[in-house]
Amino acid sequence: MSTSVDPLRISDPERIRALAHPVRLALLDVLRDVGEATATECAERVGESVASCSFHLRMLEKYGYIERAEQRGREKPWRVRHAGAAMDARPDPEVPGSLHAVQELAALTVAREAERVTRFLSAADTEPEEWLQAITISTGGFWATAEELRSLSEQVQHLLDRFAGRSDDPSKRPEGARHARLFAAVNPDPLPSEER
Repeated sequence: MSTSVDPLRISDPERIRALAHPVRLALLDVLRDVGEATATECAERVGESVASCSFHLRMLEKYGYIERAEQRGREKPWRVRHAGAAMDARPDPEVPGSLHAVQELAALTVAREAERVTRFLSAADTEPEEWLQAITISTGGFWATAEELRSLSEQVQHLLDRFAGRSDDPSKRPEGARHARLFAAVNPDPLPSEER
């Protein structure tokens, strides 16, 4: 499998399905958060065995999502190939199976993020008031064309640009900063059955 394709825009069903695994998504989260980590370090963070993490890390490497970082003595760490960049899995009408693969990955991602938000909310009584006042969970409805929705999606993808580099370089983090997450979905309402 060639990894020379753009890893940021994905339409190949095989590459998309390589991501559609909870351990692999967790490993990507770890590598994005810490910059680089060995299989042992990843195992400690995701609660999996070193053997399991090693297997899934090699699969992520095979499909071009991660690569080996510079060796540290005997340690062989991994890193994300394009740190800080959001991967964009989109179906390609010219590629059979890409829609189904994107559906699988998107459903898994939504479930993981919903679980993460629920976990935070269940422990909200232990959070300092300043952090509780800093969060938002909101929804909104509006009328838009496909082009307007695409433009909004691109704007949402760039909301985190101002925080770039803070994962890789702790000196760029302001005092008191915590790791935070943005989970957003921009999509039209489903068409009524009579219009499909």
